[in-house]
Amino acid sequence: MNSQAASGHIWLIFFFFTSSAKGNLETPSFQPGILYQYRYSLEVQLDYVSRLSLQGSRMRAEALVQVHLLWRNLAGEQLLQIQIQDLKVHHDSKHEKSQNVTGDPSTEVVLGKEDTAELQLPVFLHWNNGKVEGIYGDGGGRPQTLNLKQGLISLLQFQPHYGTATEEDVSGSCQVTYVVSKDSVVKTKDLHSCTRPKFGFTSVNKIFGVLWQPTSKSFYSVRGSLIQSVLSEESHEVSPTLKSSIGTKIVSRQQLELVSSSMPGPAETPVQSLQEALAGILEKHQPISTISPPFKRTCMQCPSLKTYLRTLGNRRVKMDVSKVSTTWQFHRFIQMLRDAKKRDVLQLLRKAPEKMVTFFIDAAVAAQSTASLAALSEFLDFSNKGQVPLLEQFLYAAAFSPRPSKELLRLVLDKLNGKELDPAIWETGIIVIGTLAGKLCRMKLCGLQVKKAMRRIFHQKNRNYEKTSRLAAAEILLDNEPLPMDLTNILLATRELEAEMSKFLLSKIQTSLHSHHHPARKAMKEILKDPQINNYNYLSKTGSSSSFSGPLAVTDDMLSTFSLELLFTESGGLLRKSVSGFMLRSHGHQLQAAQVSVEAQGLESVLGESNTEGEEEQELMAGMSAIFFEVQLRPIVFFQGYTDLMAKVLLSSGEPTNVVKGNVLLMDHEQAIPLQSGLQSVVKLQGALGLDISANIDMNLWEQESRTSIKTRGGLAIDFTAEIDAPFFQASVKSQIEAEASINFDTAVRFSGNPVLMCLQLREEQLPYREIFTISESSLNQSITVRKGRRGIIAGRELSLHRANSEMCKILLTETKE
Repeated sequence: MNSQAASGHIWLIFFFFTSSAKGNLETPSFQPGILYQYRYSLEVQLDYVSRLSLQGSRMRAEALVQVHLLWRNLAGEQLLQIQIQDLKVHHDSKHEKSQNVTGDPSTEVVLGKEDTAELQLPVFLHWNNGKVEGIYGDGGGRPQTLNLKQGLISLLQFQPHYGTATEEDVSGSCQVTYVVSKDSVVKTKDLHSCTRPKFGFTSVNKIFGVLWQPTSKSFYSVRGSLIQSVLSEESHEVSPTLKSSIGTKIVSRQQLELVSSSMPGPAETPVQSLQEALAGILEKHQPISTISPPFKRTCMQCPSLKTYLRTLGNRRVKMDVSKVSTTWQFHRFIQMLRDAKKRDVLQLLRKAPEKMVTFFIDAAVAAQSTASLAALSEFLDFSNKGQVPLLEQFLYAAAFSPRPSKELLRLVLDKLNGKELDPAIWETGIIVIGTLAGKLCRMKLCGLQVKKAMRRIFHQKNRNYEKTSRLAAAEILLDNEPLPMDLTNILLATRELEAEMSKFLLSKIQTSLHSHHHPARKAMKEILKDPQINNYNYLSKTGSSSSFSGPLAVTDDMLSTFSLELLFTESGGLLRKSVSGFMLRSHGHQLQAAQVSVEAQGLESVLGESNTEGEEEQELMAGMSAIFFEVQLRPIVFFQGYTDLMAKVLLSSGEPTNVVKGNVLLMDHEQAIPLQSGLQSVVKLQGALGLDISANIDMNLWEQESRTSIKTRGGLAIDFTAEIDAPFFQASVKSQIEAEASINFDTAVRFSGNPVLMCLQLREEQLPYREIFTISESSLNQSITVRKGRRGIIAGRELSLHRANSEMCKILLTETKE
């Protein structure tokens, strides 16, 4: 342990032992005619949360700080001049020699002449009984240099009595708590409470965001009215919600120690007001904000779209959206398009090879810059029938946007308004508008509106609704934190519903009791305390319909669950609807990753079943609808009507139907974290998925069987970066994950016999993955890049969904082989 670190720990121990009692201190102040000298040190560390053999980045700076009083009044206000001198900066260079290291190998960071000159310029602090009222300078200096001075001044802000207050400093406007004892103060800052200028963005669904765990404590030693020493420690753990193991930890430590208070200093300025004092020192004094403005690092080596366009005609087109190499290209194009001009984006869309246009549309929507949206608006013609595939690609790209803007919604609405559209585009457009509106509105407010509507539909308050609509309304209520009143009313209503619908709803309610994660579990346990509800009358229904939910996989960060819902015709002999769902839950957030619904009607007449008495004969139809990452896709009709069915059976090519194919940006997060030291960290998360989903259905009327197959292939690429910026030093820690997955979901249903046999098979193919970890440091005299990676393969497997399904699969698959 070095002497500086040891000194810091000694101060920590001292403060913990002396901060148990409450009290008040003298009002802090400096005396006139004295030049106070402090030794100031700053350390910052950027590292991985997980224990890797790769060491992070460390930087430390030391300087002498001079403070003297220029002006004061009887109310306790003071004007102080603060000046940094003899700054020396070092970085911890223990990286392996085999890595990419260029420049001077010494650990000292060379400061540029401009940096040195700016850092030595004094700043003037308006100090009021320990509170920073204002900071002033001559208007010169770059923001990063001023931020370092603000960070130093933030150490001088404290109150000498116990309590909680809101203070402004380089971190923002934050709630702070003080514990005061004899000669010491402990200041705790709640960084979650800080408000500051808006910067960055995040995904609407927090499961695709980041976890941020910050702490900040400062320890003051005071003798009389004079600050003897300050130790401030701040840490931030930031990681993707779904993968905390690739997170980063940022630690910042500041220390200020009094060296001398006996040297003579300038005399006090004999004026009445603060403004007069400032005018006598600076010709044009400019206020400096106490809150550091966020800034963005300029990327000098990032490729530009203009450069790419020069070689567009010479590039070969070979692109498979399910390959991770394509997904990384998608990442790079999003960044290029965010910095591009409209004319360049439009040129890209117009001159791109035909097979790449959809890829560029996905990237332009994901970039969501003003220029890219304007280019899309000019390029897309919704009245052009020849552009139908491109229009559908654009609409789905908009729906999948992780953080849609009002401008994106307005673009979709404008394109759909008042035009004669292809029916498929119109249907997709209506679905997409609903998805975008749902993402843009506040979830709690929108949730309450939806629940009110669902209650009206289920209880038929205004008019009568189709039974399928009532069933759907009940399902929505059950899956979205229902009130005890909702559950009670649904149970009471099961006495009036058809047997299969009642059985289905009861099965769904009972499933909630056995699933610890289910949103209805708590309310259901509450109402079962009522013996009028918890009895055989309500909790025992006949029928074949059922609902099941259970865990699929568990990691340190995530729980994935599988649910299956089966609704049969009233005779109990034919499957009317099956819904298979996959849900992700992580750190209090949840995401409907996928839901596949296969629905059939009118099969009774074909397969020899009779309709329920009084029920009209329905048109023969089978179709599928799917939801992926909470985006509803346009339903697919496999056949409609007897003639269409026979044509499909006799003339079917066996080729699967494309459900969705494209690149989706799932994670899009950028966050500035101002450190109290005046340094700034920026955290970026970008995760994209190349998706290729196809489906096929095979109806065998003679064997009275149907088989459905859904194949999903995808390439996932995640880039998580944390950066630290100082005027004389830059560092970044990057984690990248890539994987290629293939998942098959097959269903087989035999209608003959009672009960109906149904087999679900979920198979994950072998999954190769790679993790890459990169640390970069740069200064005027040195550039270092260290990179390490690891590869692995997760073996393929067939997931066991539940016992009853396994037993039915054994019967069906054994008979098929025979």
